[in-house]
Amino acid sequence: MTTSAEKPAATAEEVEAAWNDNKLAQVLYHDWEASTYDEKWSISYDERCVTYARDRFTAIAGEDGWPYGKSLEIGAGTGFFTLNLKLAGVLAEAHVTDLSPGMVEAAERNADTLGFAVEGKVADAEKLPYDDDTFDLVIGHAVIHHIPDVELAFREMLRVLKPGGRFVICGEPTRYGDYVARRLSRLTWWATTNVTRLPALTHWRRPQEELDESSRAAALEAVVDLHTFDPDTLARMAERAGATDVKTVTEELLAAWVGWPIRTFEAAVPEQKLGFGWRMFAYKSWLQLSKVDKVLSSVVPDELYYNVSITGVAK
Repeated sequence: MTTSAEKPAATAEEVEAAWNDNKLAQVLYHDWEASTYDEKWSISYDERCVTYARDRFTAIAGEDGWPYGKSLEIGAGTGFFTLNLKLAGVLAEAHVTDLSPGMVEAAERNADTLGFAVEGKVADAEKLPYDDDTFDLVIGHAVIHHIPDVELAFREMLRVLKPGGRFVICGEPTRYGDYVARRLSRLTWWATTNVTRLPALTHWRRPQEELDESSRAAALEAVVDLHTFDPDTLARMAERAGATDVKTVTEELLAAWVGWPIRTFEAAVPEQKLGFGWRMFAYKSWLQLSKVDKVLSSVVPDELYYNVSITGVAK
């Protein structure tokens, strides 16, 4: 039996087919990414990522009600948000779902490694396989921009929440923030892959087959990334779905303008060229720029920031 860790890369033919079937594209892309996703996004289960997850949660939902008794994550991926929030003391009983079987397997493996009992299910966020009034908290991180019908997903979150239960969705791309970040990433990819063709720098170039695979991944990523959001429009969508006490918060301006090129550069050069010092430089740069972004938030319109988070309460 082939496990997610052994999942082969998508072929050009599979990528082409995915253009005509978005749910297939979601499963194909995320199954493909499952075995390397944590490495790609520098995901860990330690103080660095525990602090990041806790701060994202606290920024939108505060610290009241910790630990939440029974939580559900939609589009959990490898478990980054749930597992780090559990380590932070935000969650008690945790359940995770994802449309990708490979991602659910990865999340369960990560939970087992950490010594957690986490129940995982392959599930569509537009039709959650749970009874009404089941959970105290529904969470998600960088997920609803993958969902075709976001308002339906909000209705499902609210349906499975107990009255007074809360949903917290973090890390979604804003319209303008994503526009800038993607163009900076494309420019960085073009510059890095062309400069490393020079004879003196070829040792900084990834093998061509790896670059081709990254290009196919980028093409498929364009298929699965369905939405960007205006914060006010997103809030009204949640209210139409039936949520009360809806609130949005935006984060990352300069941090995104620097962070996305850094990640793109990391994807374009051999991993062994970038050691611990580079990783710490990238992380500390993000931290310092995030502090500046918080100061700027009083004068910069929220829709220019890269990330939007949203919370609301079930009636």
